[in-house]
Amino acid sequence: MKKLLLSSIIVIIGITFIGRLSYLQIFSFSPDQVLEDPAIKRVYDYPERGYIYDRNDKLLVGNDPAYDVMVIPREVRELDTLEFCGLLKITKKKFKKELRKARIYSPRLPSVFVPQLSKQDYAQLQEKMRHYEGFYIQKRSLRYYDTNSAANVLGYISEVNERDLAKNPYYVQGELTGRTGVEKQYEDVLRGRKGVQYIQKDRYNRDIGKYKNGILDTLPEQGYEINITIDKDLQEYGELLMHGKWGGIVAIEPSSGEILSMISGPTYDPSLLVGRKRSANYSKLHYDTISKPTFDRSISFEKSPGSPFKAINALIALQVGAITPATTFTCSHGFFIGRSKKGCHCGGGIRNLNSGIYESCNAYFVGAYKKIFEQFPSNSEAMDAWEKHVRSFGLGSYLGSDLYTGRRGSVPSSELYNKWYGEGDKRWSATTTYSNAIGQGEVNVTPLQLANMTAAIANRGYFFTPHILKKIDGKEIDIPDFVEAKHTTIDKRHFEPVIQGMADVYHKGTAKYLQIPGIEIAGKTGTVENYIKIDSVRTQLTDNSVFVAFAPVDNPKIAIAVYIQNGYYGSRYAGHIASLMIEKYLKGEITRTDLEKRMLERTLDREYAKPYSGKEFKINEYDWSQDALKPEKAYLTDDLIR
Repeated sequence: MKKLLLSSIIVIIGITFIGRLSYLQIFSFSPDQVLEDPAIKRVYDYPERGYIYDRNDKLLVGNDPAYDVMVIPREVRELDTLEFCGLLKITKKKFKKELRKARIYSPRLPSVFVPQLSKQDYAQLQEKMRHYEGFYIQKRSLRYYDTNSAANVLGYISEVNERDLAKNPYYVQGELTGRTGVEKQYEDVLRGRKGVQYIQKDRYNRDIGKYKNGILDTLPEQGYEINITIDKDLQEYGELLMHGKWGGIVAIEPSSGEILSMISGPTYDPSLLVGRKRSANYSKLHYDTISKPTFDRSISFEKSPGSPFKAINALIALQVGAITPATTFTCSHGFFIGRSKKGCHCGGGIRNLNSGIYESCNAYFVGAYKKIFEQFPSNSEAMDAWEKHVRSFGLGSYLGSDLYTGRRGSVPSSELYNKWYGEGDKRWSATTTYSNAIGQGEVNVTPLQLANMTAAIANRGYFFTPHILKKIDGKEIDIPDFVEAKHTTIDKRHFEPVIQGMADVYHKGTAKYLQIPGIEIAGKTGTVENYIKIDSVRTQLTDNSVFVAFAPVDNPKIAIAVYIQNGYYGSRYAGHIASLMIEKYLKGEITRTDLEKRMLERTLDREYAKPYSGKEFKINEYDWSQDALKPEKAYLTDDLIR
């Protein structure tokens, strides 16, 4: 009996050990545990990043093969450093720095040693890699651009940093991630999922095959293809028109809120931020602190809206009952604020709503603005009501779009003026804040907001959230915030007289020389005073040129805002560019070739150089190789800046 009991105990203990070992071997191991084993090497198989197409399925961004030289520091043996550096085209100092960096990250895990070799460099190196223990080559893909435009829209990808690694455990050192634009906003959609192979090593550190016959290995999953709302042809055309000009252009489809073009000038070729020269090129672009090609003026450039804002004041005045379309004000080549006369360029005379809009009469809109205040018991209540109406057009907000960055602009409030002037109706009034009436006050907008405001007018009182994503993997997106209309606080009936005035801007007003044969357009010119500080002195420069428009007037297909720094009056540069963009989009061709030629060839470089006259550089001719980091000399050469 004792022998049977002893035998049973031994058998039970044996079964327990076998069961536990089987569980550990088959069920209880994980990739993280495997990584603790120095005899196991993990090799990643990176997927292709998702392609990006425009609204008409034209390719914008694809992929090209590239090769990273990887290193596992603990496996590195003696090697001919000079020969190896020569093959990699790096210095010995760079070699030591990268090896030290990889060792700090992990002595036993692979790190990127030299990223993004070209096909040519890879071909020269692959045959000799067997001589350099601890190093191997890993294939991946880099972005390929089928356009030299839309850098601000598409964004770029770059290597993850320490902050990225701490924030998201998915990434490992050396991987790439979207840094700006669409690449950043839709990183999770575009990146796909990397595959991994676990390689078993013997005691001599040689690869002997897949660990456990590849039971832990996974295949890469390619990123999703996406379509964005941009029209490739319109975007490229707009950037050509913006050559030599600073500012922003945004075009929106009013019926959907889809952004048709989003242009920032000056800009750069997106392919500059791909490959081994990405870092050097980015430094040149980033440290251009004067023309700022990496600054997206289409969504981050905040300035006074100028006369296009008069349309909003007209709508508010109609809504609160301050005026009717027949209400008139007299313009004496200007208007008085106290004893001070302020100028007007409309030519003077008696103005009603229609002529006030198409002649852009300052006196009319200051009069209407004062009338708005008269409808309320106090200035604070009037200002609060005015602010509420203005904000209903999306001004003073980020608009809730899917754009990665941007500014929200500003809309003044009674709280602001109470803080500035003190509380009480005698401390400030419509007269104090009259500049708001003509778009020169405390209101600041971005080109995106101006375009959205114009789309709301085109729709007779509502807009859709401006957005850039159209399809994922061929399927239309269904994001509620993008398909639900946002209504303004203005009744629909008040829009028609304002739109008629904007149509007459083309027929007989400030844009009468910008008509497009066969297309009915409603628009508004703007000429905005332009001041900057030079050596702490407030200095006036050439006015900014602003233009907003939509077309056709009935059933509009495009709403556009153009803002050109130092571009003179509204119908000069901004108006001409807007009319060409509208014709290009609606007709697919340009009939006014003389106008097109002028806009393509003329630049404003002389205007932009004025504040810096006497400096030691010339526009677009500065040699970065001599003085790369001096902001006061930060104009790029033509091979980078466009």
